[in-house]
Amino acid sequence: MTDTLSQAPASSTSARIITEIPGPRSKELHERRVKAVSAGVAATFPIYAASAHDAIIEDVDGNRFIDFTGGIGVMTIGHTNDAVVSAVSHQASQVTHTLFAVAGYEPYIEVCELLAKHTPGNFAKKSVLVNSGAEAVENAVKIARKHTGRSEVAVLHHGYHGRTNLTSAMNYNMYPYGTGFGPLAGSVHHAPNSSPFHDGLSGAEAAERTITFLEKRVGASQIACLVVEPIQGEGGFIVPAEGYLPALLDWCHANGIVYVSDEVQSGMARTGAYFASEHFGIEPDLVTSAKGIGGGMPIAAVTGRAEIMDASHPGGLGGTFGGNPVSSAAVVAVFSEVDKRGLLAEAKRVEETLKPALVDLQKKHSVIGDVRGIGAMLAIEFVDQKTGKPAPDVAKAVQTHALNSGVLILTAGTFGNVLRFLPPVVITDEQLLEAVAVMDEALASL
Repeated sequence: MTDTLSQAPASSTSARIITEIPGPRSKELHERRVKAVSAGVAATFPIYAASAHDAIIEDVDGNRFIDFTGGIGVMTIGHTNDAVVSAVSHQASQVTHTLFAVAGYEPYIEVCELLAKHTPGNFAKKSVLVNSGAEAVENAVKIARKHTGRSEVAVLHHGYHGRTNLTSAMNYNMYPYGTGFGPLAGSVHHAPNSSPFHDGLSGAEAAERTITFLEKRVGASQIACLVVEPIQGEGGFIVPAEGYLPALLDWCHANGIVYVSDEVQSGMARTGAYFASEHFGIEPDLVTSAKGIGGGMPIAAVTGRAEIMDASHPGGLGGTFGGNPVSSAAVVAVFSEVDKRGLLAEAKRVEETLKPALVDLQKKHSVIGDVRGIGAMLAIEFVDQKTGKPAPDVAKAVQTHALNSGVLILTAGTFGNVLRFLPPVVITDEQLLEAVAVMDEALASL
């Protein structure tokens, strides 16, 4: 048995591969998985974690990986953060569950107060706590419909919002999220988005295209809400052109439409701001948050203008486990850690170290068409050098090479040709550059 991370020497901060991937213990666990776990649950990597801390995951075979996935954006402040572990442990010894609607508890209220303070907008705000990002998005739509008395929901091309029936209908990619699961929810309309690398449009031009589509195909007076990821996640970390989001927000407000910022992946210090909307100078009516706010614990929220959040009748919002005391305690600890340890600045440091290294990589390998992102939410997009078409085979090859070299990287993008980087913001510069060196090796070998 290998040493645990807490007992490991300084070398544990680097990748270490001591078996073939997957190792024998991981193979054994995978055999058990195949027999017991639904095939509908994906298995991106053939490894099984034994321990993790900060930006390092150690598998059951003693292999150590630099984590560029962050649990798909969850582990923003690092794996097994000491303050989160302590808060969870303490709360679990006091109250694990009552259901907030039955017997309330302070951590739920604290989370709502913190979200009101840190989400964009200098206006009165309220929140409801739920369990997952998809659940938050679905509740945001419910709230917007109740507030406006309208039914139609607008989303953008290449967006991703979850795996429930409604959020599957809101996703741009049907496969794998909605294929064969229909009929999916109706009254969802997909409009063109802003994607500077692909469309070359200014923010004003892209906004005009989006607005024209919605006005002509749906009708502004019919739309309850426009749900937008300020930086698209699964779509490939697409950063909109300057001015695009403010123009959409202005149009929404001029037409009585609730603007919902889906910050499940981009929120909670990921981009160097508490919420990515801040980078674009917008104050959404509603904000959905999840992933990073819980430090690894399952929790999500809808936060927004008090008058909109109060549109629901009592009992219309909530759920058995929404805002669970243990998860809520974790959120309070996460906010404290972001402030105390200056983690907004750390996210900016990640960008300052990683983005130039990726640009240098692009100069060496022309198959990298674009480098983009903000803070610790960065990506590279691969395109065929002759045709300019997406090159998903390259993304997959680099991902596989990285895995076997001790770096975990996720693919993304509508065509699977994007590598997205979501490391914990506490990752070191040395770990960042080690991962880039691995990608360089992979590309050089193609």
